[in-house]
Amino acid sequence: MDRLKGKVAIVTGAAKGLGAADARLFAAEGAAVILTDVDDATGAALAAELGAEYLHLDVTSEAAWAALIADVVARHGRLDVLVNNAGIVEFGDPETLTEGNYRKIMAVSLDGVVFGTKHAIPAMAANGGGSIVNMASIAAIQGEPTFAAYSAAKGAIDAYTRATAAHCIKHGRGVRCNSVLPAGIDTPMVQSLGGKLAELGAAAPAHDNASATNRLGEPVDVANLVLFLASDESRFINGQSHVIDDGASIISGNTVPRG
Repeated sequence: MDRLKGKVAIVTGAAKGLGAADARLFAAEGAAVILTDVDDATGAALAAELGAEYLHLDVTSEAAWAALIADVVARHGRLDVLVNNAGIVEFGDPETLTEGNYRKIMAVSLDGVVFGTKHAIPAMAANGGGSIVNMASIAAIQGEPTFAAYSAAKGAIDAYTRATAAHCIKHGRGVRCNSVLPAGIDTPMVQSLGGKLAELGAAAPAHDNASATNRLGEPVDVANLVLFLASDESRFINGQSHVIDDGASIISGNTVPRG
């Protein structure tokens, strides 16, 4: 129960879905957890339930990131873990995606990672290092035309993870950075996709939880991996992409965003 004892952790997009599952495990394992989101009511309620802390954060704003991390360090004295989980999905294939949807996806999913990482590294390095975990997706490595911009953002996040790890190694910052690439996980975002696809006249991804193919994972399945990467147990793992998909990427099937 003490795998993160004494550590201070920020989780973005923590009001629900994968971020909420991460926050639950982190709190259970002894971390001082700061949940962030733009869904203030849901996020604050979860934080109260966990005995954690909630702060509003627009991840698209570098100024907001700088202020939040400075505040956390000022009050807690350190930052040890950052989980860049916040992200959104909008529909659009390479021929039909709109500029607005493309820029929105990139701002929330990719810019959030870039700005959060930028300000987390020196805060972590000041206390000897830490762990950054970036939420990518199986869509980063397996084609998903319906969510083209989402796939692009997640692919960029995976690449940026390696750039971050290499930078921190080269400059002795003591900060590890790894990415997690889940397949379909049973979250509110994924649950909403069927109706949205139906509105567009497209078929929803097929899932069969009774079989070994195309079944949805549970948020805790991903959170267990994130917990490991955040903890000192993974101290020799750095700059790596961790696919968590129950084999979906090695068989025929569908890829869907997580959330």
